[in-house]
Amino acid sequence: MSVCFDRYRFEPQTARLWADEREIKLTRKAAAVLGLLVACAGRPVTKAELFASVWSDRAVSDDALTTCIQELRKALGDDPRKPRYIETRHRSGYQFVAALSRAAGSPSAPDVTALAVLPFTDMSAARDQEYFCDGLAEEVIGALANVDGLRVAARKASFQFRRPGLDIRQVGRQLGVEALLVGSVRKAGERLRITVQLIEAATGYHKWSHRFEPTPGDVFAIQDEIAQTVATSLVDAICRRSAVPWQPVARHEMFGLAVGRMGD
Repeated sequence: MSVCFDRYRFEPQTARLWADEREIKLTRKAAAVLGLLVACAGRPVTKAELFASVWSDRAVSDDALTTCIQELRKALGDDPRKPRYIETRHRSGYQFVAALSRAAGSPSAPDVTALAVLPFTDMSAARDQEYFCDGLAEEVIGALANVDGLRVAARKASFQFRRPGLDIRQVGRQLGVEALLVGSVRKAGERLRITVQLIEAATGYHKWSHRFEPTPGDVFAIQDEIAQTVATSLVDAICRRSAVPWQPVARHEMFGLAVGRMGD
């Protein structure tokens, strides 16, 4: 689904940008940066989030991100001193500040109207992150349950499907949902890696995937980043029914059980 702001139209699925009927060519990395900023419109996106999403496969300096932001501002005719689209958040990141609306001719029905969040899988060698996995899945359920127009299966219903090797299509039919959100947690020493995937229940194909590598110990920061990123990444399919921008939900305090485990 395309989203519009002023005379511009951006298609997140293909990473293409238009000014009226003229396509503006963007480099792949700049388009990815714009995609994340648009998906998270209305809230600051930290540099760490941008690096994890756009350059997840390698370490780069701040210069790479600065170059992408400069490219986007030039393409949009944006003034960093009086920004209309991309605002710099001093020493932290960037925020997309323009109002978004669904492009004319986009489908009126959302792509996903019902989904279930399955228990996240503990893939750590010690298998000692189950509390953290369950708390993380609960927090994502809480964030998605606040998205207007989206039905989310209750924890009790979805958490019965904990065993490995499940038939995704059968689970989708049993829960009556169109998509399943699955995730895994791996901890090795002080490193933590969390992978979240949205899978189409009817086909078993991936619709979306994201990997997080937060710093262990800051449990609530992990909670906020993952729950909000997952929710905002579904906005284009679910919430762009009008020009009213979606606002991220408030953080839910559901992670207490994980605090002790993250310090292990």
